Amino acid sequence: MKTEIFSKAILNRNRIQILYEYEEKVFEPYYLSLDSNGEKVVFGRLNHSHEVKMIEYKKIMNIKVLDYSHFSPIIPILN
Repeated sequence: MKTEIFSKAILNRNRIQILYEYEEKVFEPYYLSLDSNGEKVVFGRLNHSHEVKMIEYKKIMNIKVLDYSHFSPIIPILN
């Protein structure tokens, strides 16, 4: 169920509100992947920061898609 919610949010560029490590956060999901241990992770920006972070899938609770809130992914440009 989480994967379906995240996939849809990534496709539609929706921000999501999550409970992560017992703190409420707004998250802009970019893509789903597996870490070196084979655990699911999600890459994206937490709380409108300027850096992409990896968050552990198993620590995510209470997912709410914010349909009214869309975002454009930040693509770093190297000089």
